[in-house]
This record gives sequence, C-alpha cells and structure tokens, in this order.
Amino acid sequence: MKVLLLQVRGHAKAEAQEIVCFEEALGDYAENLDRHNLVSEPRLRWSDLDGVDLLLLGGAGAHTVTREYEFTPYLNEALERWIESGRTFFGSCYGHHVMAKLYGAEVIEDPATEEVGTFEVRLTEAGCNDPVFSGLPARFPAQLGHHDRVAGLPERLLELADSKRCRNQALRVKGRPAYSTQFHPELSLARMRDRLMMYRDGYLGSDVTLNGLLETLRPSPDSGRLLRRFVETYF
Repeated sequence: MKVLLLQVRGHAKAEAQEIVCFEEALGDYAENLDRHNLVSEPRLRWSDLDGVDLLLLGGAGAHTVTREYEFTPYLNEALERWIESGRTFFGSCYGHHVMAKLYGAEVIEDPATEEVGTFEVRLTEAGCNDPVFSGLPARFPAQLGHHDRVAGLPERLLELADSKRCRNQALRVKGRPAYSTQFHPELSLARMRDRLMMYRDGYLGSDVTLNGLLETLRPSPDSGRLLRRFVETYF
C-alpha cells in the first residue's frame, strides 16, 4: 500500500515531526509512506497521485482554511477529484477543515470553541454505526489544537463525533471512504507535548502557561488506533 502525506508546514521541525507521527500512528501500514509539502511545492498535479492508495492531509500550524494560499486551488482541485473518484482519504485538523469547506461547510475562526490540549470526544449515533468509528469507545480522549471550526453541516457530510465545546469533530463524505477529524489521531501524548513546544507562541493565550497546559495532557490510546482502523476497514 502506497501512502502519500500532504503537508502544510513552513516549520522545519514540525514538518519532520509530523512525518514521524503519521508513521507511528499507521504502524506497519506506513512502510511505503511518501510526502509532499504544499508550502514548498504548491503545485499539486493529478500525476503526483499516480500509484497512491491512501491520501492523507495533516495539520498546518500557522496556516488556516479561512485564507487562500498559492497551493489552495491545486489542493482543492486534486482532492475533490480524488474523493469523488471513490479513493481513500483521511484529513486531520487542517485536512478536516479543507475537506469540510470543499463540500460546502463554512470554516470560521472561533475563540469561544477553540481547544488546545487533551479533550474528550463523543461519538454521534452515526459514529457509533460507522465501520471505522464503531470500533472505538463512545467517549475517548484526543489531542487537539485549533482556533478554527467547521460551522454547519452540508448535505454531503455526516457528523461522526463532537465534543462538549465544539461540534463536527469528525466527518465523513457520504458514500465515499473519505474521513476527517478536528482532533489529531496521529499525535500521542509525547508527540503532543513536543508539538505544543514548537507552536507555543501561536497556541497559548496570555492567561495560559505552557507548564500548566502540559500538566493537563492525558494519553489518547483510542484516538491513536483510528488511522490503523481506517486502513484495516478499507484495504
């Protein structure tokens, strides 16, 4: 199985760490993982996806779907074609926002619902009946770091999970093996600590201390099984 990780990283350490995080989360399924950083290589061609079985789109650090970038039209065109052709896709955080917006959802910056740290995610009825998410507990901790959120739910999208603070934590395109999560299933507790250290200036408000936030983090083993369950379901 060939996996392509699309990255949106202008931070060299975060770029390298994200690759390791997805490799760890996929386990043996990451043996043939390749990557394409859209920040340094904005032009994503359909031919770049030749031979790819699973397409991933990770987080983005300083980037946001509420703004357009040089890579945006190339990414949107390729991703829509990929999903509509029935190919397998999983988006995490920024990837979640991209997929949601592609199918008509509004993505907004909303400080009142932002989540940075470990939060409990709850499956919806649809999530409990989903072939991938049904293998997880009805409630489980996950690692999050977002200022933006998906607002509203277009007809083509199905909500699989939410949290007490934020709706639309996990989505699926109806009738397609295309999923996304607001949370980071690729981040373990240790990797989440490292990621917060990298982006502390962008994610910590004046009333939050780094040490205080780090002390609240918890393991997220069920979330960490999600990518492998996804692969095992569709391959």
